[in-house]
Amino acid sequence: MRSIDLAHGMSASNVVLGLMRIDGKSDDEVRTLVRTARDGGIDMVDHADVYGDTLHGCERRWAEAMQLTPSERDAWTIQTKAGIVPDGPYFDFSYEHLIESVNGSLEALGTDRIDVLLLHRPDALVEPDEVARAFDELESAGKVRAFGVSNHTPAQIELLKRSVSQPLVANQLQLSITHAPLVAQGVAANMANLDQSVVRDGSGLLDYCRLHDITVQAWSPFQAGFFTGPFLGNPEYPELNAVIDRLAAQYDVPAIAVATAWITRHPAGMQVVLGTTTPERVAGAAQGSDLPLTRAEWYELFRTAGYTVP
Repeated sequence: MRSIDLAHGMSASNVVLGLMRIDGKSDDEVRTLVRTARDGGIDMVDHADVYGDTLHGCERRWAEAMQLTPSERDAWTIQTKAGIVPDGPYFDFSYEHLIESVNGSLEALGTDRIDVLLLHRPDALVEPDEVARAFDELESAGKVRAFGVSNHTPAQIELLKRSVSQPLVANQLQLSITHAPLVAQGVAANMANLDQSVVRDGSGLLDYCRLHDITVQAWSPFQAGFFTGPFLGNPEYPELNAVIDRLAAQYDVPAIAVATAWITRHPAGMQVVLGTTTPERVAGAAQGSDLPLTRAEWYELFRTAGYTVP
């Protein structure tokens, strides 16, 4: 399992166990899922205050099932997110909401600190000075070690950076082989009458993150689109799946490892955030952490996913 540097000497696996679907799982199911991830080399988990049937539901389910000792807690990088208000829904990056959310997450997770806190999607009414005030207080109290964002454009990040003094170490963004405007637009920039050339990501978001040492965390890495179902084994993607299956046989790994490797192979040093609760799929995805796809193989996957390589 390959690791990446996040911040303050904090390193973490480049495959992350997302826990947004564990609220209805038993203790044994949660422990089996987590143990499988750990056996595969995964040492980072991703939460959010809104994951679960109730506020902080999945965070609490994790803590109740795991019952971590202090040394066991230290072995994990725990990330959570704040900013979505499910009643509405709407977004709230106010000082009061961020402080309340983090305190709730700390209680639910049964820990004294959050390793990484992300702002969960952009808030159109954001007041950067309020975010900075909350971050300063959370950092000085030792409640949060590092900060980041999710689904933010370069300009939105720059706006926050005018007030926020802490480095923004991560940006969690949707990315898969079949949902890759982050990558695809740059490949076909300035090509007239090609939909792929249209800028949808705030103008060079992936390159911006690389230039500013912001780790891109890919969510929905196996989804065909925005929660439209997986592309793996999907008959709507016969050519892509044929290539994935051929490479899986060549490298002696499951197909999900190849889909993971398409992201981890990118030199940006991205993390893949898993959403599955199936232990076998977690184990298979972990095998894609450092799978050495060649340039030709990477571009073949890209082309067969429907993208243009001029």
